[in-house]
Amino acid sequence: MAQAAVTYDSIMHDLKARQFLPIYYLMGEESYYIDKISGWIAENVLQPEERDFNQTILFGSDVNASQIVDAAKRYPMMSEYQVIIVKEAQLVKNIEPIEKYLKAPMPSTILVMCHKNGTIDGRKREYIKAIQQVGVLFESKKLRERDLPSFIERYLKNRGASIDPKSTQIIADSIGADLSRLTGELDKVLLSLPEENKKVTPQVVEDQIGVSKDFNSFELRDAIVNRNIYKAHQIIKYFDENPKAGSIYSFLPMLFNYFQNLLLAHYCPQKNSQEALAQWLDMKSPWGVRDYMTGMKNYSGMKVFQIISKIREIDAKSKGLDNPNTPPGELMKELISFTLH
Repeated sequence: MAQAAVTYDSIMHDLKARQFLPIYYLMGEESYYIDKISGWIAENVLQPEERDFNQTILFGSDVNASQIVDAAKRYPMMSEYQVIIVKEAQLVKNIEPIEKYLKAPMPSTILVMCHKNGTIDGRKREYIKAIQQVGVLFESKKLRERDLPSFIERYLKNRGASIDPKSTQIIADSIGADLSRLTGELDKVLLSLPEENKKVTPQVVEDQIGVSKDFNSFELRDAIVNRNIYKAHQIIKYFDENPKAGSIYSFLPMLFNYFQNLLLAHYCPQKNSQEALAQWLDMKSPWGVRDYMTGMKNYSGMKVFQIISKIREIDAKSKGLDNPNTPPGELMKELISFTLH
């Protein structure tokens, strides 16, 4: 019987041990893990010469549940298993035939259902229960912004490379939580590193990803945290002249997240303790806590509250609300001036 709760790592561990189950229902907002699991199954369960007759790719927009079940009930040809991968599984209507099939699934069939950008309707309890009783039900959730640095560090470490905190944050801020794009950029960085020195630095990030080591969201955030007025205006000017390097649409969420957490930090009972503050803010890296301790010295609780209100106002104006013609560059300057003065 499958476990009630599974993780990407636990699924991959069992797959690599060739401990296969009759069904893998992969669902969620983050397509990266769905693609990784289904891709591994497609590439590794069967030998290349077995795939022509024993591996089938279906699309939920083209088949119904009965057709999926008919395919699943077939016996493999000259192979121990057959693999059926259903993409766009969220489009399959009337899932009762699959639910019935799962009560006595074919042990030689590995059925993979790829349900992206959503999850099974919670009201379909019997369907969910049927999947969990004989296979894997996995939800691939979007990675939270605060978890990106640890993901980047772990991804590189598993591939024999290291990275400093500044470079980690630059990559996280510039690329965001699209894991497919993020891992693609990290793979590009890894290929550029010499075998004798596999360390990612800001210069490497600039050379390979194209994010300036001096003018980026990380440096802007650092300038604002330390209330470095000259540096912050330099970066905003650079962004205004080089829109691809940074824009109001990319740094507004970053600033909002920082000042939202800074407001929470002001209410921490032990705000002078890095460990207590990290726990209060639910932060995994104590390195980042220093920014909040510095921020509390430079911005009072009232000023933080006012800045958050100003960020909301600028966000609305950047979307055209009560703003007939002020360009994004001027809105950036308005927000930074309000924040720093």
